Amino acid sequence: MPMLFPEAAARGERLTRLSKPAFAIGLLTAALCAHAGIQPDVDTEFPQTNGAPSREVGQSAHQGDARAQFILIRRAAEQGHGAAQNSLGWMYANGRGVDQDDQEAVRWYRKAAEQGYAQAQLNLGFMYDEGRGVGKDDQEALRWYRKAAEQGNAGAQFNLGQMYVSGQGVGKDEREALAWYRKAAQQGDKRAQDALGWMYANGIGADKDDQQAVDWYRKAAEQGDADAQTQLGQMHFDGRGVNKDDREAVMWFRKAAEQRHAEAQFYLGTMYHTGQGVAKDDREAVRWYLQAAEQGEARAQNDLGWMFEEGQGVAKDERTAVQWYRKAAEQGLSLAQDNLAFMYRSGRGVDKNDLQAVMWYRRAADNGHANAQFHLGLMYEQGRGVTRDDRQAAIWYRKAADQGLAEAVSALEKLRR
Repeated sequence: MPMLFPEAAARGERLTRLSKPAFAIGLLTAALCAHAGIQPDVDTEFPQTNGAPSREVGQSAHQGDARAQFILIRRAAEQGHGAAQNSLGWMYANGRGVDQDDQEAVRWYRKAAEQGYAQAQLNLGFMYDEGRGVGKDDQEALRWYRKAAEQGNAGAQFNLGQMYVSGQGVGKDEREALAWYRKAAQQGDKRAQDALGWMYANGIGADKDDQQAVDWYRKAAEQGDADAQTQLGQMHFDGRGVNKDDREAVMWFRKAAEQRHAEAQFYLGTMYHTGQGVAKDDREAVRWYLQAAEQGEARAQNDLGWMFEEGQGVAKDERTAVQWYRKAAEQGLSLAQDNLAFMYRSGRGVDKNDLQAVMWYRRAADNGHANAQFHLGLMYEQGRGVTRDDRQAAIWYRKAADQGLAEAVSALEKLRR
């Protein structure tokens, strides 16, 4: 991050630092953001999402000509066969063998659901949850999820846990969420296992228990759940619930990164850059940062910018550095905002512009970033991009000093002389 000292401000001296990976914090990512989605009348695997508020959609298990399948399944559905009605709903919902039609999907799901067919109850709940083919109705979604969950459907149990943990359609109740996650997890549902790990790691709905967290993360990770692999890597890096083991952390980060899990790609890049658990290799760091950055991972975008700025693992290119800093800064990452402000202030990779520098320093400073607070104070003291104002300079120096930034303490003392 930029670090300008009062006595050397004109030179723009800089102490650099990349994003802190925050390995110690188990993040609420895919496990608690995506619901189990539409499924035909078979067990299916679900593609993972990465922190996006989307729902997972099952894959068709039927082989051969889709139109011929549709005709056969429709005949069985019209004779009242619940499994066929559910599968017919799935075909309408996904446009398999017939034009996609959510309203028809809902109609057939409902027929099967009203017969007590658990998979159709899950699917009908999902349609209410998403507002597909029917008005969005969280309480109706909850009602159908509960019917399926009480019959032992693991996907519905997981979704019911999701509803309780977020307070969607029901009063928020983390203990109740934990109970439903456990039911699904004990059936081997990897999303629920990951969610349980997160609950125990963070003491949500249960007493904090790192060993329990590791146990559940491992169960999901061994089934290939990328989010759980990432969290398990974090636990090994921090030595939480297990002995600290950077090599083991790298192994789990790599498994998730190879599944395009952006957070894991960022962490793996960091391990390569710092040489923790793996031989230091800046080219590999850049490769993984780039993959994460292209998926919108703000910390990876910032660190990729830093690698381009410093010419580490890649040819030095300050203009490209600015582009990556800007992407991260526009997502609200205060470190990137501070870095972008420095580039504007010093005219590196972009035309020198004190007004832009002040704007980005202020955004980062308002987010509590100590170095940006210090820099903003410096801009006020020097009258760069703002009217000179020693009182404002002192205010911002004080904010940074209160966070323990030694340079701000010195600047504040000097300003008072």
